[in-house]
Amino acid sequence: MSNAVMDRQPATDTPAPGTLAHRRMPRWAPAGLALASAALGSGLGLAAGWHSKVQWGLLAAIFFVLGTYAITTAVEGKRQAKDRIATSIVWVCFALAVVPLASLTWTTVARGVKVLDGYFLSHSMAGLNQMVPGGGIYHAIIGTLEQVAFATLMAVPVGLLTAIYLVEYGKGRLAKAVTFFVDVMTGIPSIVAGLFILSTWVLTFGMGPSGFAGSLALTILMMPIVVRSTEEMLKLVPNELREASLALGVPKWRTILKVVLPTAIGGITTGVMLAVARIAGETAPVMLLVLGSSFINNDPFSDEQASLPLYVYQEYMLGTPYSYDRAWGAALTLIMFVMILNLVARAIARWKAPKTGR
Repeated sequence: MSNAVMDRQPATDTPAPGTLAHRRMPRWAPAGLALASAALGSGLGLAAGWHSKVQWGLLAAIFFVLGTYAITTAVEGKRQAKDRIATSIVWVCFALAVVPLASLTWTTVARGVKVLDGYFLSHSMAGLNQMVPGGGIYHAIIGTLEQVAFATLMAVPVGLLTAIYLVEYGKGRLAKAVTFFVDVMTGIPSIVAGLFILSTWVLTFGMGPSGFAGSLALTILMMPIVVRSTEEMLKLVPNELREASLALGVPKWRTILKVVLPTAIGGITTGVMLAVARIAGETAPVMLLVLGSSFINNDPFSDEQASLPLYVYQEYMLGTPYSYDRAWGAALTLIMFVMILNLVARAIARWKAPKTGR
């Protein structure tokens, strides 16, 4: 009996030599498959007479996914193949998102740098024939900065106080109604906000087109973003901080002002910056309410005013090579403006992030 037990070999999961149960594909296999798929997709696209590189890319993506599944199944088995095909689909979707973005950025930079210089940034289109080269976007920069600044001054306090009410005080039907309308306003098309201000501020009150009218429409678009982002940041503040402050006898309003808001200020600022970046490129409400101008107008409360998105649209509609160059230069300037806002938001979020001790 004991000899039989001793002679019995311990059971192991080690595969026999030559089997593929625990074989692994080399690390360079995904990159090699991607290159082979790109070459195969391009070759078949050329052979079929397809001149669109988008079609080549779609073929390459299909070959990459199918090739990954087939080779992984042969080498590692079906279980690992399912995992790798899911990873491959993720990478393909990532490429489908990044490639258009990189192409747009490259095209804007390549065509915008032709005119982007000190003269272009410091001169307007006043007295210049728009069918000839020259001119600049100084008047559009002034208009964009003023319109976005007034919209921010109006939207941030209202949005911040609304978010504080929903998180700290809001209960019952009123809070639910406010939340519902904030959600609805988040999806409002920009042209609807422009038409609303046009029918009230311009037509009903007879105020006329101005930069401030455009700011009112931008405020409508910005406010729900500020409310939502601020609300989420306030919810992330631990309740223990509120309870500790209230236990010391500090009034609730002072707890919000001295404890809750300083804790969430980094995320709130980031949300505000992203909301500003969101409205900086709006064209439809500006087209209806500001109308555009070739002259420098530093007064946002009277007469027409320019803005960068509207300038891009108007120059592109002219249809001349020089107007196209000015449109791309203004578009590049607008992208740089939004990029700077996002970098500032990230820097503030990192600066104000809670410090954890070791």
